[in-house]
Amino acid sequence: MSIRYVASCRLPTPFAVFDMHGFEEEGTGKEHIALTLGDIGNGEPVLARTHSECLTGDALFSMRCDCGYQLKEALRSIAEEGRGLLLYLRQEGRGIGLLNKIRAYHLQDQGADTVEANEQLGFAADLRDYSMCRYMLSHLGISKLRLMTNNPRKVAALQSYGVDIVERVPLQVGLNPHNRHYLATKAGKLGHMMLVSHQDDD
Repeated sequence: MSIRYVASCRLPTPFAVFDMHGFEEEGTGKEHIALTLGDIGNGEPVLARTHSECLTGDALFSMRCDCGYQLKEALRSIAEEGRGLLLYLRQEGRGIGLLNKIRAYHLQDQGADTVEANEQLGFAADLRDYSMCRYMLSHLGISKLRLMTNNPRKVAALQSYGVDIVERVPLQVGLNPHNRHYLATKAGKLGHMMLVSHQDDD
């Protein structure tokens, strides 16, 4: 994959004032961003999150997934530490796109789980690609991550591109009655390392 750096700016948020860096995939035009805080290029491992776009969870506050909760918690954790990185990757719906994600949700409304819905639409359970992260991290001068994720496949994928993951930091937030089955499916079928209680939230 060929990706180029475009520009940077300041981004004030309720958590901290981040630096936002824009990147573009050459050939597809797909855009990705990095949010950074503090001195990230000193060689020390950086608290980080690679977050795939989820319009419904990140912007529309959907409770069907844990994405928006994870995004908020990652930004809060980075701000609390005073140093860190969030890569926001434009690969909606584990890579199937927004409209296909709506189709998958429709199938889930009729009883399919998140993996079955993707497969019924002709997609693999997870089509995400992390190859762009290597260039983005190199541009930012980052070589080692303390990665906030529950997904061991993400750790393995980043390591396959030469990213040094020195620690996996669990990010278990957002469990509610609307996403309990979804999270259990991610744990059972996709290998995500999370505890899903069978008790409904109060």
